[in-house]
Amino acid sequence: MTSIPGIHHVTAISGAPQPNVDFITGALGQKLVKKTVNFDDPGTYHLYYGDAAGSPGTILTFFPFADAGPGRAGPGMASAYAYAIPTADFDRISDDLAVRGLTTAGAGQRFGERIVTLRDPDGAPVELIESADAQDAHGFHSVTLWERDPERTIRLLTDVFGYQHAGTEQEGAVERQRLIAPGAERGRILDVIRVAGAQPGRQGAGTIHHVAFRTKDDAEQVEWMDRLARAGHRTTPVTDRQYFNAIYFREPGGVLFEIATDPPGFSVDESAETLGQALKLPPRYEAMRDRIERVLPPLRVRS
Repeated sequence: MTSIPGIHHVTAISGAPQPNVDFITGALGQKLVKKTVNFDDPGTYHLYYGDAAGSPGTILTFFPFADAGPGRAGPGMASAYAYAIPTADFDRISDDLAVRGLTTAGAGQRFGERIVTLRDPDGAPVELIESADAQDAHGFHSVTLWERDPERTIRLLTDVFGYQHAGTEQEGAVERQRLIAPGAERGRILDVIRVAGAQPGRQGAGTIHHVAFRTKDDAEQVEWMDRLARAGHRTTPVTDRQYFNAIYFREPGGVLFEIATDPPGFSVDESAETLGQALKLPPRYEAMRDRIERVLPPLRVRS
């Protein structure tokens, strides 16, 4: 074990679930790979999107709270996620989204790559970045961390996680530093920004709840717990999330980080061909299925 290979998943908060499903499966073309419930609030969905197999590095998840107030990104939060779009598809996809009125502006540039930004139904930014390495439009390109003091976070990412500093750009009041994990996995880029005069953020609909990094198995996850403890970052105990095991901690700037195992994956309780079709419950909630299904609103998913 030498470094984190990249992002496992990103978890965000949305408002009502149906507009979220329509946008992620429609405009973004992602697949709903798991329809389950919030482990801490079984009266609320937990929706997972990704490629057809639910591969790590493609997974975007949401806690959809119908009555959630609007959030606002700020220091101590992850502020955006970006998908990597193959060069051959970038113009077609961005032009189609522009015609449909979904992009906020024409393509800009970031570290020499073209980027367009959409807004999801809750106003959250969704970035599409041209990538010569991307094989499809399902994998993450990067996640942006908004920090008041970036250097403490960057030390964790480089000295402990094994990321490498790859440059700095200034975009008006935004200073952006790029970090890249060694290897060639999806989602291996992190951008860390500082914004002059930034106001505090507020968790709510349209914000990112946490960022999860990959580890290959349970044994390696325990090693990460030990390594983080030695570096002064105490994690939670291992938590069984049914499709992966997870540990959590807050990085120095306040962003909630998770390290999640690749296995067992999303096919552990349904076939790869039927991923996302049925409501799947953690075993402790199966006795409550009838009650939970009466509370949860029905969802229509694009075929």
